[in-house]
Amino acid sequence: MLSVQGVSRRYPRSPRPAVHSVSFTVDEGTTLAIVGESGAGKSTLCRMLVGLEAPDTGHILLDGQPVTVRPGRVSRLQMVFQDPFSALNPLHSVGWSIAEPMTGMSRGQRRAEVVRLLTLVGIAADRAAVRPAAFSGGQLQRVALARALAARPRVLVCDEPTSSLDVSVQAQVLNLLLRLQDEERFACVLVTHDLGVVRVLADDVLVLRSGEAVEHAPADDLFTCPAHEYTRSLLAAVQHEAAPGPAVPAGPARSGGESDDGH
Repeated sequence: MLSVQGVSRRYPRSPRPAVHSVSFTVDEGTTLAIVGESGAGKSTLCRMLVGLEAPDTGHILLDGQPVTVRPGRVSRLQMVFQDPFSALNPLHSVGWSIAEPMTGMSRGQRRAEVVRLLTLVGIAADRAAVRPAAFSGGQLQRVALARALAARPRVLVCDEPTSSLDVSVQAQVLNLLLRLQDEERFACVLVTHDLGVVRVLADDVLVLRSGEAVEHAPADDLFTCPAHEYTRSLLAAVQHEAAPGPAVPAGPARSGGESDDGH
């Protein structure tokens, strides 16, 4: 579904490329996690995937076609940012933000689709007219997911989607992502530094170091038998952390209401 072929990006006056000759593919309904320390090139790669920046070299293809951002057209690659409040217009209701990417629909159809999406992510439909400031962080991340899904994406790019949330809310958002991907069948690229999140969500893992891919493997293989020394050092660092990662119930993801956030 998504094919990234030898992409590189260098910023002016930078001594080295932010991303250098990175390649990978992501299939329908699967998740690729991109991990690495701060400065590894994760955010730059993420921005290139959704067309916010153009690669200096290489190609990014969606269903075999180059990814382009055109004014007035909704992209089939959608992004969920780390800070959901900054991704939503504070002057408009969350329902307005969710409906914004919808095209070719009547007002009634858009209203019905907003209700469907809010219900899908576990937010009461009667809160569609409420502005973002009235929601908790976990609720806003759910709204941001609903807005991304309104564009009917083929690929969802998630940039640190749970890092600003407390541990209990992280588990709910991770479960929600798992359930939505199973229902909607989008591919997912998860950009994160949290290997606990990777364990929960990822089918495959790409490890970046200083802009280069040093390892690309199925998630189970990477955690049980990492091939690269840098990957082993990342895993060793996690094992020495005192705080546990986000815990997700082993059973099927459950659609919770707003009160699940504890706010």
